[in-house]
Amino acid sequence: MQNVEKLPFSRKIIYALGQLGWSLASFAVGNALVYFYLPPDTGVKTFPAYFNQGAILFGLTYIGLVFAVGRLFDAFTDPMIAGLSDKSHSEFGRRRKFLAISILPFSLLSVLVFLPPVQGVSIWNIIWLFTTVITFYWFMTMYVTPYFAWLSELGHNSEERLLLSTLISITWAIGFAIGSQIYLFQSMFETAGFSPVVSFQITVAIFAVIGFAFMLLPILFIDEKKYCVQHVSKEGIFEAVVTAFKNRNFLRFIVSDLSYWVALTGISTGLIYYVTILLQQPKETASFLQLVMFGISFVFYVPVNLLAKKFGKKRILMIGFIVYTLTFAFVFGLGKIAFLSIPMQGYVLTFLAAIPLSIFGILPNAVIADIAEADGIRTGNFKAGIFFGARTFMSKMGQMIAGILFPSLLILGMSTENDLGVRLTAVAAICFTVLGGLLLIPYKEKEVLETLAQVEK
Repeated sequence: MQNVEKLPFSRKIIYALGQLGWSLASFAVGNALVYFYLPPDTGVKTFPAYFNQGAILFGLTYIGLVFAVGRLFDAFTDPMIAGLSDKSHSEFGRRRKFLAISILPFSLLSVLVFLPPVQGVSIWNIIWLFTTVITFYWFMTMYVTPYFAWLSELGHNSEERLLLSTLISITWAIGFAIGSQIYLFQSMFETAGFSPVVSFQITVAIFAVIGFAFMLLPILFIDEKKYCVQHVSKEGIFEAVVTAFKNRNFLRFIVSDLSYWVALTGISTGLIYYVTILLQQPKETASFLQLVMFGISFVFYVPVNLLAKKFGKKRILMIGFIVYTLTFAFVFGLGKIAFLSIPMQGYVLTFLAAIPLSIFGILPNAVIADIAEADGIRTGNFKAGIFFGARTFMSKMGQMIAGILFPSLLILGMSTENDLGVRLTAVAAICFTVLGGLLLIPYKEKEVLETLAQVEK
């Protein structure tokens, strides 16, 4: 191993704050795109229609197609950016260079997505949305994929990587929790006299500015040459992707991870519908419940770390899938559970969701970092960027599936009079959480840890 300095805890915090930044900057596009362009029908006027909101082909909607195409494009660019950063010889830092190039357009585009050029139904709004979403995901990938690859290089052993993974999980959750207040902030600006559309756009712009500031910190204060174990990949991008997928433990893990991302996208996109349609509560309640959910998830962070060290990451992830399944089963019955009041149903939902949120927020990145390092030890060819890029490829595929499926189910019923579509999203999520747990069973964690032990003794 190269003789590099251990990353000080203060720099670990700075690294993690970059995650808070991109979590916040990307929140609206990733979680409120459907809400803005296909708002729930609660009888209260919110946003106008910018294009046809019904099914256009085989049950597909424009917003579903935009979401899916954006994620599909993002998925295929992940390995490309990962490979380029793995092979980079930049004096500024092979990962750091990509972060610096992408940070400004990433932040700007997170706002432009919600600035349709025509106030009313128009084909130009569809063209604008497709263009801005695809470009947004290109620059987001340029920041996020090299950022995650840093985890494997800044953490010099499995415990350090788990700590870094925990820290970025905390800051991701903080960013997501702040982002989830978008409905509350929107209402505050509406109270100040702004229209719902302008109120939403102002909130997204504030998120972008704050996100930019936090994303800038790792670029300014983390010196790769000083703290990173650097190995420039000898493989071409396509060859590196192929060999990464030939790693059986990696393949076993990420096919399971894909199912998790379908479920996560479902609940993050769907909570506003679960609250306003199934529980018939105001949209501000969704912001409050998400804040409570992330607050509860923090309580589980320490136990998740301790249990993962004692019993292994795989077993804890299996528990996460089981609880996720129970969560969506509970969602299916929201509003019709006679022995629980409506407010209590909301609290039970947030408590259940907080458990897998903490588990999957911490452990997958640590697992991928371990797999990448073990593969480098075994083959002599270190390519952490490719492993994280391939993992994000699969995560984007999961989000793409949810992006297509969710709006198509919603149009079957997303009003207080007809909530069939909203409840069916929970059924679909259950199918994926069960599948994810089953697919994780073949992953051989012991094999990976034994390889790491050869160097980390």
